[in-house]
Amino acid sequence: MNRRTLLGSAAALLATSRGVGTAAAAGLEPTPFDAQTVRNLARAMAAGPYKAPDTQLPTPLAKLDYPTWRSIRFDPNQALWRGQPTPFQAQFFHRGFLYGPSVDVFEVADGRATPVAYRPDMFDTGALPRLPDLGFAGLRLHTPINRPDAFDECAVFLGASYFRAVARAQGYGLSARGLALNTGEPGGEEFPAFRAFWLERPSPSTRSMVLSTLIDSPSAAAALRITLRPGDATVMDCELTLFPRVDIERPGIATATSMFFFDPSNRAAHDDWRLAAHDSDGLQILTGAGEALWRPLANPRTLQVSAFADVSPRGFGLMQRARRLEDYQDLEARYDRRPSLWVEPIGDWGEGAVQLVEIPTKSEVNDNIVAFWRPRQKLLAKTEHSFTYRLHWCNEAPVRSDLARIVVTRTGATPSGRVFVAEMASDRLRALPPDTKLDIRASASQGTVQNTIVTPYPEIGGWRMSFELVPGDAKLSDLRATLVQGDIPLSETWTFRWTA
Repeated sequence: MNRRTLLGSAAALLATSRGVGTAAAAGLEPTPFDAQTVRNLARAMAAGPYKAPDTQLPTPLAKLDYPTWRSIRFDPNQALWRGQPTPFQAQFFHRGFLYGPSVDVFEVADGRATPVAYRPDMFDTGALPRLPDLGFAGLRLHTPINRPDAFDECAVFLGASYFRAVARAQGYGLSARGLALNTGEPGGEEFPAFRAFWLERPSPSTRSMVLSTLIDSPSAAAALRITLRPGDATVMDCELTLFPRVDIERPGIATATSMFFFDPSNRAAHDDWRLAAHDSDGLQILTGAGEALWRPLANPRTLQVSAFADVSPRGFGLMQRARRLEDYQDLEARYDRRPSLWVEPIGDWGEGAVQLVEIPTKSEVNDNIVAFWRPRQKLLAKTEHSFTYRLHWCNEAPVRSDLARIVVTRTGATPSGRVFVAEMASDRLRALPPDTKLDIRASASQGTVQNTIVTPYPEIGGWRMSFELVPGDAKLSDLRATLVQGDIPLSETWTFRWTA
């Protein structure tokens, strides 16, 4: 792209996102496109003042409730690449309900980007009137992920900078975000939003596709390039380039957003016939030094923010380890099929922290868990920052270890405090004789740990460790415990935040 073409495309894109119309209606012709195009657009956008997208809609669409909006169906016969020898198809979402802003969509082929035009006949709007040239709210991708003769949905990009994906035989659960700003801060969160997508037409012989998106917010513009590879684990190679308009002290990189309502650790607080309800049950971290951490999630009484300081983490993610239907007894939600999301940083991410935000919720319809990487140094205005990482939508994190995994956490009251029980399993633990001498290395930031007990648990192929916390006057205590044999760790490091 030469400078004149770049500035012309950026101006047209800014104009369309302010409500002049969709990219096609603005008269944009096909333009050259390469891997730097969207980065250049984001850089040009960040050099100017933020211009909020126009969210105005005709009255019938502006006042839609969720069920009515969902009833607006895209015609699969109108899908991008339908009938072509490609392994992917793209369908689009109609604007309405919470999804007011229009996003532009481009198809990229042979090094040129062509606008995808909105047409009213793409959608079955039911009793709603067909309205011209409204643009799209987002998109979803289909591919033969479960069987070779059917195109099943594998990824969705819709709302702010949220997107989610599934692997083979999974159902949707947690979401990722292109960028998060000020998450969990008292002053409120800023939600960067998708402004445009570029879908590169995949060749018939490939099992992957490339998608680029432009993200914008008052504080920054960004370009995110994703290479998507669906399968037994659906993998996204992500290249995020961030251009701050202002100094950003609290960015969230590689953000995951999920829901945790209750499980055996807090089921007593919920009068529910099920055993558990959650999209994720723990935060897993593999630190830069190689320590394996497991933090069971909580539905706290007050907002909780935890930071796990690190240097160049090897991986982290919100995981769903309870994988049996009988763990939930919910035949409709099928939480046992929800994906885990593992973030694999690529390159040196330097100093920072994996942040965990836990928000109180009284309903399973609310996402109340957020995890992300926050660099230690603030991101200065008028600079550029790149983060490369791989997202694994999977059942288990793609890391190999002989350390026992925490299977479940339980807790209950005692006369002087609380007892915590963690059950763990591994091939290594399964092979140990029941009379093997094992110990717990446990600590508490406040209060006292006592009555540590280790018990073999052959029914799960593992062992159980338990201890009592006597908090005294403490209102909060960060707990750590590891199963050891002498000085040798046999399990992940279990961590937990207790609050009064």
